[in-house]
Amino acid sequence: MEDSSSAAYIHLVHHLIEECILFNMNQEECMEALSKHANIEPVITSTVWKELEKQNKEFFEAYLRSRAERGSETDVRQEIHNIVSQSNSSKGPV
Repeated sequence: MEDSSSAAYIHLVHHLIEECILFNMNQEECMEALSKHANIEPVITSTVWKELEKQNKEFFEAYLRSRAERGSETDVRQEIHNIVSQSNSSKGPV
């Protein structure tokens, strides 16, 4: 019975990691979220995540590239926002 409950727990962690991926989280963000919201030890999340990476290498490579691209897009948007905000604040009231 112990084996089936362990397998069920690992399956649960696997499912929750998939949910984290849907929210575009990286491994560290996922470990923190599962620790905080599901009381899952970070070492468990990390271990399952690493196994998923081994089994789905191409997916995780694409996922990391996609996260990096989104991150750079976010950086550009933030920089544009900062420039526009500075420009508007330096004009003063009209």
